[in-house]
Amino acid sequence: MLAALGRVSADEFLIRNGWIDETVFYRALAAELALPFASAPHLSRQTRFPESILTGVAPLAGPEGGFVIAPRGPVLSRLLQHRTLVRGGLAVTAPSLLARAVLRHQPRRVAERCANELPDHAPDLSSRDGATGSQFAVLCAGACLLSFSAGLIPSATLACLGAALSPLFLGLAVLRLAACFLGGPARPATDYPKRADAGLPVYTIIIALYREKRVARRLVAALSRLDYPAAKLDIKLVLEADDRETPAALASVPLPGCVEVIVAPPGLPRTKPRALNVALPLARGRFTVIYDAEDIPDPGQLRLAADAFARLPRDVACLQARLTIDNTDDSWLTRLFTIEYAALFDVFNPGLAEIGGPIALGGTSNHFRTEILQQIHGWDAWNVTEDADLGIRLARSGYRVEDLPSSTLEEAPITLNAWMRQRTRWMKGFVQTCTVHSRHPGTALRQLGLWRFIGAVLVTLGTVLSALLYPVFTGLFILLWSGGALIDPHSQGSRILFSVSVTLFCTGAAAVFLPAIAGLKRRRLWRLLPWVALLPVYYVLVSLAAWRSLWELAVAPFRWNKTSHGLARTSRAARLRSKGRDRPARGR
Repeated sequence: MLAALGRVSADEFLIRNGWIDETVFYRALAAELALPFASAPHLSRQTRFPESILTGVAPLAGPEGGFVIAPRGPVLSRLLQHRTLVRGGLAVTAPSLLARAVLRHQPRRVAERCANELPDHAPDLSSRDGATGSQFAVLCAGACLLSFSAGLIPSATLACLGAALSPLFLGLAVLRLAACFLGGPARPATDYPKRADAGLPVYTIIIALYREKRVARRLVAALSRLDYPAAKLDIKLVLEADDRETPAALASVPLPGCVEVIVAPPGLPRTKPRALNVALPLARGRFTVIYDAEDIPDPGQLRLAADAFARLPRDVACLQARLTIDNTDDSWLTRLFTIEYAALFDVFNPGLAEIGGPIALGGTSNHFRTEILQQIHGWDAWNVTEDADLGIRLARSGYRVEDLPSSTLEEAPITLNAWMRQRTRWMKGFVQTCTVHSRHPGTALRQLGLWRFIGAVLVTLGTVLSALLYPVFTGLFILLWSGGALIDPHSQGSRILFSVSVTLFCTGAAAVFLPAIAGLKRRRLWRLLPWVALLPVYYVLVSLAAWRSLWELAVAPFRWNKTSHGLARTSRAARLRSKGRDRPARGR
C-alpha cells in the first residue's frame, strides 16, 4: 500500500528504503522462480553497455549460454505473474551485481565510451584534440607581432593592446555591475514546495569520489538528510579502480538502499568528467544532479528543483544552485574565497540567468534534465573545467540555464598551495573552453545569436584575459596616474589614453567590489566586509594561477589537480546551528 501511495513498485520501495537488502531480495526471488542465483555472473562478450544494465538482461558466457536477469518494477511483477512460463537457461542476479559484472567484463569498451563519446560524435566541441592548426598559427603570429612591436615601440604597442582589449574588459565589468541589480537573495532552506511524494519524479544523484575517506561518513549523512522519498532516489557514487581508501571508508558506513557504488574502469584521461560519464548512461531519474564529495546541500534542494523544472519551459535544461563556503573562518584565504563565491553564485550567475545569458556552470549542484544531458553526450572528459564548458555547450545547443535559489555548502582549500593547484586547474579548463568554442566562431555566432555570443565571449575569454592581464594593466595605470614617462601632457593621444585608462580602472574596481558587497548582503555576511579590501591582492593570486595554467596546458593539458577534502577546521553551518540551539524558545 505504501508503495502504491508513492507510485513506485514494491521491490523498489522495500530496497531503497532499506527495509530489505538487495541481494537478499533477489536470492529470494531466484528461489521463488526455481532459478539459480548468480552473485558474480560470467558474461558473454556480446554484453552491451549500458543496454544490458538498463534492461536487466545480459547474455552468459560458456557453451550452454543462457541469460542472467535482474528484473525490477513492472518487469518483475509480470515475471511473477507468469512464472510458469519461465524456462531453463536463466539465472537471477541483483541489479547492482549485474552492473558490476558488465563493468568488469567490458572495461575497455566502457572506458572508451565515457572518454570519447563527445569527441567521436562532435570533435569540434571537445578539448581532446587541442587547438587546430589555424588557431595555433594565429596565436603564433599574434605573439610574434606583439613581441616585435613591444620591443620596437613599447608605448604605442601598449596603447593599441589596451584599445583592442578595452571593449572586452569594459563589457565584462558592465555585466558584473548590472548583475548587482538583478537576481535575489537565496531562499531559506525551509522554504520549498511540499508536493506529494506520488507526484515527484525519480531523481538521480551522481558523485565522483577519489581518495575521499575523510568525508565519506559526512557525505552519506548529507545525502540521508535530503527531503526526498528514498524510493525515488537513484544515488550513484563513482569510484576509481585504483582507489582503495574510499571503498574502505564507505564499507564502514551503513549505506542507504538507494545508494549504488560504481567503480569506473581504468582509462585516460583521469578526470572527474570521465567518471561522471560512466554513471550518466545508467541514470534512471528524469532529472540528474551532480554533487562533490564534501557538499552539504539544502535538504529541500531536490524538491525545489523538481518543482522549478515542472514550471519552466523545456528549453531550460539546467538549474544552478548557489554554492557557499562552509569553512569560512579557517584562514584569510577561505574568507576571501567565501566573498568570491558570494559574488559569483549569489550575484553574477543569477543576474546572467535573468537576462538569458550563457553561464559557466559551477562544478557542483548542477541539476539537469537527464534526457537533454544524455542527448548532448554528457561532459567533455578532456576538459578539466568541464562545468564551464558544459554551460557554453548547452547554450550553443539552444538550451538555457536558470538560477536555483538553494544553497550547497562547500569546503574551500585552506592553504595557498592547495588553492593554487585548484585554481590553476580551473583556469586551464577555461583556456580549453575558449579554445574549443573559438574553432568556428561563425558557427558559434549562428547558434547563439549576437547577444548571447557576446555574453559567451565575456564569461570565457573575458575571464581568462582579465586574469592574465590584471597585474599588467593595473601596474600601467599606476604609472599613468603617477605621471610617469608614459604620459606626454602635450599629446592628445596620451590624454585620450589616460582618460580611457581611468574609465576602465574605475569601472573594473567597481566590478570587483560592488558584486562582492552585494553578495555579502544577500548572504548576511557583513562581518566579512573588511576583507573585501583585500580582493585586489586576491586577484593577483588568481592571475598567477592563470599564468601557471598556460604552462600546465603546454606540458600536461589533461592533468587533474586533485583537491583534498575533509581538512576544514571550522564550520559556519555548525556555528549557526549552535546559535539556533542556544536561542531561547519562544512561547506558542
